[in-house]
Amino acid sequence: MPSFISRTTPLSGVYILERMLRGDERGWLQRMYCANELSELGVSKSVAQSSLTFTRQKGAVRGMHFQYSPMAETKLVSCLQGKVFDVAVDLRAGSPTFLKWHAEVLSFEAANTLLIPAGFAHGFQTLTEDCQLLYFHTSAYSPPHEGGVNPQDPKLAIAWPLAITEISERDSAFCALTTDFQGVVL
Repeated sequence: MPSFISRTTPLSGVYILERMLRGDERGWLQRMYCANELSELGVSKSVAQSSLTFTRQKGAVRGMHFQYSPMAETKLVSCLQGKVFDVAVDLRAGSPTFLKWHAEVLSFEAANTLLIPAGFAHGFQTLTEDCQLLYFHTSAYSPPHEGGVNPQDPKLAIAWPLAITEISERDSAFCALTTDFQGVVL
């Protein structure tokens, strides 16, 4: 029995994974990561780092983060508590969906995970209070390779579902994309 059912999205390489529950009267198990199954979706690198975030306030935005090559990373993002509007933006140079974004609502109850390949920026908005997200990264965080896009960049026009109640100074300081931005080369 597979651990996930994968659904494609309008952005090539971005998948929504529906985690399968296996259980009995004692409770259940959900597989959060399976290298064999993910390799069928193009994930060839193993997990290098795992992160857990907690965001208190409803309407808060975190993002839009990515890493440049050679530390470009694939991310698997799952919501363990609360509900979030999770966004991937295609920054891949030459991609037919360059600068397009796709969002999914992630929650523990939905048992879903967003698979975001290298070359995409990632961010989210909390739709409830007290949200926890679990990340699996194929590359470790590398400050010299980090990049970011302003989550309110009009060029991206991300339709955040709520008024933004909170955003870090760092994230709001990310520059808007300029016309000479050619994308991320992997």
